[in-house]
Amino acid sequence: MGNAIAILDYGMGNLHSVARAIAKVGGRPEVVDDPASIASADALVIPGVGAFGACMRALEARRLDRAVLRFVATGRPVFGVCLGMQVLCAASDEDPEAGLSILDCRSRRLPPTVKVPHMGWNTVSWSAPHPYVDGIPDGTRFYFVHSYAPDVIEGATIGVTEHGRTFASVLAQGNVFATQFHPEKSSDAGLQIYGSFVKSVAA
Repeated sequence: MGNAIAILDYGMGNLHSVARAIAKVGGRPEVVDDPASIASADALVIPGVGAFGACMRALEARRLDRAVLRFVATGRPVFGVCLGMQVLCAASDEDPEAGLSILDCRSRRLPPTVKVPHMGWNTVSWSAPHPYVDGIPDGTRFYFVHSYAPDVIEGATIGVTEHGRTFASVLAQGNVFATQFHPEKSSDAGLQIYGSFVKSVAA
C-alpha cells in the first residue's frame, strides 16, 4: 500500500484537493486531525487557506502545534502549502500570533503597488537545488493565492517569485519543504513536486 502521508486537518484548508493530488502521484494520503495520528504517519503535509492567526489558534486549540513540532524533530518529511508554509515561519504581519518558528522567517504583506491578493499563475526562479524540484525548468509557472509571503532567507530559499517585491516561494530546511504556491492547482509541474515528495517518503 505504501507509506501513510498525513494531511493535517485543523478545520481550515484545501486538504481534500491536496489529498487527491498526493493519491494521483501514488501516495497514500490520510486526512488526520489528532496528535496520535500525526505521530504514526510516515510524512506530514500541512495545507492551508485562510488567515494566519486563525490557523495558529486552530492548531493550538487541537494541540496540533506541538504535534507538528514533535514530528519535525523526528526527521520525517514535512511539506507545507501556502498558509501551511507561513505557519512554519516565526511570525506574520497578518496577526500578532506567533508562528511555529520551524523556519526562521516572517511573512510580510505584499505591497500596495500590485494587486493583492496575488491570485493566478506566476513564475518561480530557482535559487538553490532541491530533490523535489529536480528537472523542473527555471521560470516554470505555478498557481498562487495569497496576500502575505515570507522574505527570502539565506540558506533556506529554494525558489523566488516577483509580485511587487521578491519573496520566497519555495523554502526548505532539513526535512521540511514548503511552497507559497499550490502544487495541487499547478498542473503537471505541481504534481511532479508532489511525486518527488511521495518518492522520498517511500525511500
